[in-house]
Amino acid sequence: MLMTSTEQYDRFLGATYPELRGRRVLVTGVTAEHGIDIARAFAEHGARLIVQISADTPDVAAFGEMLAPVASELAIHEGKLATADEIVAFARRMVAHYGGLDAVINVVPLDMGDADSGDLDQIEQRISQVLTGPCLIARVAANRMRLMQTEGVILHVAIMPRNADAQARAFAAAAKATLTAMTRDDATAWAKDGIRVNAVAPETLGAITGRGLASEADVAALALFLAAGRGKSLSGHVLEAEAA
Repeated sequence: MLMTSTEQYDRFLGATYPELRGRRVLVTGVTAEHGIDIARAFAEHGARLIVQISADTPDVAAFGEMLAPVASELAIHEGKLATADEIVAFARRMVAHYGGLDAVINVVPLDMGDADSGDLDQIEQRISQVLTGPCLIARVAANRMRLMQTEGVILHVAIMPRNADAQARAFAAAAKATLTAMTRDDATAWAKDGIRVNAVAPETLGAITGRGLASEADVAALALFLAAGRGKSLSGHVLEAEAA
């Protein structure tokens, strides 16, 4: 179900959650432009935080220095995850790092890369590349949550490039549809174990000012709300964010 009304999330904006202190949280896909506010929000709530940063993100040391004083524990992993085997191995290491995870937030860029917009095979391949990492990380984490009887949370945060043209928006729309199906399927599969899976994705047809999550700070507030164990009925949803 798509959720677009501000009434749906007014209850978590601006809230604080002392129960998040010590929670084990993994944030993946952080770049210089996206994911920093989310990671910082969990650090400021005293989470035991693992952050995966892309290899080309500058000032990694400065990022760590910003988070370390407030996070209960902090581990930063820098580097690109290129293959399915690398992604699964990484996810297993991260799950083992704190003996399990309570929340996973995957930042997912919906960019076309080098795909030819007129070649459907290339588009499908690129969508697979974009979503394979979040999909595999979510499923490895959820399986450990199930084994450890942890009622955990997984949130995919899809990002569309700034000032995207018509072709980029069309690609993002196709990728968003796949992400929506993946989110709902995983939410159904893990519901019996108390594991909730949701996503935030941009409006791909145009800006929706006043109707969607307006900034990454809003997305961070949602992630905190879910990770704190609130909104027990919220799973299988894709909340809309304003287009960049």
